[in-house]
Amino acid sequence: MKRKKMSYAKYGYFFCIPFAVAFLLFQLYPIVFTLIIGFTDLKTLPTNEWHFLDDIFGNFKKVLGQETFWTAFGNTWLLWITNFIPQIVLALLLAAIFTDNRSKIKGQGFFKVVFYMPNIITAATIAVLFTNFFGYPKGPVNDLFHALGITASDNNIYFFQNKTVARGVVSFIQFWMWYGYSMIVFISGILGISPEIFEAAEVDGASRVQQFFHVTLPNIKTIMLFSLVTSLIGGLQMFDIPHLLVSKNGPSNATLTTSCYIYNKAFDGKHFYGQGAAASMFMFLIIAVLASIMFYVMRDKDEAKLNKLMRQQTREFKKAQKALKGGN
Repeated sequence: MKRKKMSYAKYGYFFCIPFAVAFLLFQLYPIVFTLIIGFTDLKTLPTNEWHFLDDIFGNFKKVLGQETFWTAFGNTWLLWITNFIPQIVLALLLAAIFTDNRSKIKGQGFFKVVFYMPNIITAATIAVLFTNFFGYPKGPVNDLFHALGITASDNNIYFFQNKTVARGVVSFIQFWMWYGYSMIVFISGILGISPEIFEAAEVDGASRVQQFFHVTLPNIKTIMLFSLVTSLIGGLQMFDIPHLLVSKNGPSNATLTTSCYIYNKAFDGKHFYGQGAAASMFMFLIIAVLASIMFYVMRDKDEAKLNKLMRQQTREFKKAQKALKGGN
């Protein structure tokens, strides 16, 4: 007698239901709603009083015509670039050190945990911590300056009234929070490289620097692309630290980012939901275009050529088959 096979595949759908429901309610619905209200005059919630604009792109024109938006847009790029470059450099350096077989560092696990720890601390906690560090009129940094004789005891510095200092602190916090995460990602990528490649490089007399640039980096190109794209997405959505650290976005909107601008438009008393949604869609398009360009530029060209050749051979083979059938 043949035993009836039991399929357990259907149970997988039951386990997917909670995620599907949560996704539909808390992600897909807000996305669709944002796409809709970006073309409307919606100003208050909850309400049924909203209409599509006569000029369907009116909200986009208002947003793109405001100097504040372009200030926020420029600040976002500046803050992201100034924290991303040192973040990637330090993460790559630490990953190379921790994965080098010739460097036997004791307590690697401890150092990895310490470097990664800032990433698991909430942004609100870090914002409060650094606000107190640079507190005015009293704070640890001011006290340190007095102790070192840099400033007089009766001369306290209001650090966040300086645009450069405010931006520098925000960039440093973003760098400090995320370099450990990038380090872990790079370490996992390097450990995935075949050890035989490194052994062959050592046999050929490659130095550690040569091994890093000619073996490690080319083999973690996809990991670096992942890190670059995710950092770009996170950087252009930077909100919590700039919003919580410096009140009213700093002097002359020095730390105003596009996410802070969207929040101010939609929720901070103004309630211009349509303009906030329009700014969100504009940033989504920017991120999508830049991510696509990065994927194209950093693609594996050899693999792309091979796939193109295989597609061409497949088409030629099909043509040959059709010709043979037609001849018969």
